[in-house]
Amino acid sequence: MSWFTIGSAVTEFLSDLLYNTTMNRFHAHLQSSIFRSILHQEIGFFHANRIGDITSRVSSDTDAMSEALTGDLSLLMWYLIRVTFLYGMMLWLSVPLALFITVLLPFILLVPKLTGRFHQTLAQEVQRSLAKANEVAVETFQAITTVRSFANEDGAARQYEEKLQETYKLNKWEAVAYAISMWTSNLSSLALKVGILFYGGRLVTLGHVTSGQLVTFVLYEMEFSTAVQVLLSLYPNVRKAVGSSEKVFEYIDRTPKIQSTGTLAPENLRGHVVVKDVSFSYPDRDNSLVLKGVSLELCPGKVTALVGPSGSGKSTLVALLQRFYEPQQGQVLLDGEELGEYEHHFLHRKVALVSQNPVLFARPLRSNIAYGLEKENEKVTKEEMDRKVVEVAQRVGADKFITNMSNSYDTDAGEMGGQISGGQRQGIAIARALIRDPKVLILDDATSALDTESQQQVEKEIYEGAARSERAVLLISHRLHSVERANLILVMEDGEIKERGTHPELMEKGGAYWQLLQKQQNGNNGSNHSPANAGNSLL
Repeated sequence: MSWFTIGSAVTEFLSDLLYNTTMNRFHAHLQSSIFRSILHQEIGFFHANRIGDITSRVSSDTDAMSEALTGDLSLLMWYLIRVTFLYGMMLWLSVPLALFITVLLPFILLVPKLTGRFHQTLAQEVQRSLAKANEVAVETFQAITTVRSFANEDGAARQYEEKLQETYKLNKWEAVAYAISMWTSNLSSLALKVGILFYGGRLVTLGHVTSGQLVTFVLYEMEFSTAVQVLLSLYPNVRKAVGSSEKVFEYIDRTPKIQSTGTLAPENLRGHVVVKDVSFSYPDRDNSLVLKGVSLELCPGKVTALVGPSGSGKSTLVALLQRFYEPQQGQVLLDGEELGEYEHHFLHRKVALVSQNPVLFARPLRSNIAYGLEKENEKVTKEEMDRKVVEVAQRVGADKFITNMSNSYDTDAGEMGGQISGGQRQGIAIARALIRDPKVLILDDATSALDTESQQQVEKEIYEGAARSERAVLLISHRLHSVERANLILVMEDGEIKERGTHPELMEKGGAYWQLLQKQQNGNNGSNHSPANAGNSLL
């Protein structure tokens, strides 16, 4: 007997260990799956959904699923086996009584099912409300400098508390729904007992069963009812987990609107970009064209500048060149092939973007620059990687401020690069883009925060660097003096290319480019110039 007890205890320990290990692995795999699925969604997905909603799916909803599976699924399986065994014993004692229970059971279970569905709906509302509260917190923390500069900490706290109050109200209704679900379950169990005693008494009177069999049947039925009651109590929790799982698997099963199915990865890519008659509107603004029949060409060895007022469509064009979106009309070609025909990783190794407000990761500056080669890191030794990092930083003038820091290249950039200045972030981002030796380099106002010396260093790399002849450059800038040397300047207004030419040609023409220059100069010194004089003042 003692050996049996010990063996039973060991078996129970091993089964619990195996079950919980499996569930923990499932939880990790589930979170990894939804995270990977979200990462591969199109950029428009992130613009259409709040960050708080997305992070809630990855964390809160997967946690709810795992808790239900870990805590409730084992009980659910155990009591299902128990219910099956007890029902078999009741059939053996009295088929009429067992069939009587079978007839009543669907009606008795129907009411708890309906209340459980109501509870599931409220559980989904609670999850959505929690996601909104989480979004407020994330947004506030990300914009903490703005909140602090306006001394609006109390306002931000009130906004968060309002969202929590909405969640609290929903939680109260969810608690009521849960209580109703439990009450209907208990009432159903009581109705079943009364029905058995009434019908069983009649069978005893008619001599179909003995009183002993009825007593035994009632004892089995009590165990059966207890097991069913446990199952019904688990049901709302399982339904809640189902509500969370629907949201989780909605993201996991979601097919990106822009799929990375291309396979082209040619060894020799020239980097010749052609934009042919492209028109585009954002998904949530179908009736408002941001780009209208835009055509342009980026050639290897040439620097093409794109200028224009804010809202003219410059950044939208950049998004199309990165295949963040696809045009509704027209084509974007790289060496004569649609961007979608290229393998995803290959395309973004060859087409590099540096934006005005680049994001750095909370890791050393060395790692932030090397991020541009992260896919190839395993093929490169640490010494060679460090050499490449220092070399590219020197080329863009970032080495100077990095080496002046106490930890040099091992200085942590902080979350979102918050530990270094805006100009330093831009310098690191330019180095991060150039380290992968792209064939197409897009600088979207990427030097706006650089000091004069650093900007000159970057311009030297663009116009005179060793890879100059093999790289097509698109330079977008609001500081027009930085585009004077470009081989071609495009002027964009209201989603259209209004002018194109070199700096002297556009100055002589005295059109949109000259007017932009006048506005900029008047903003700087309040002076007014003729087209010829304005050109001379910049040359």
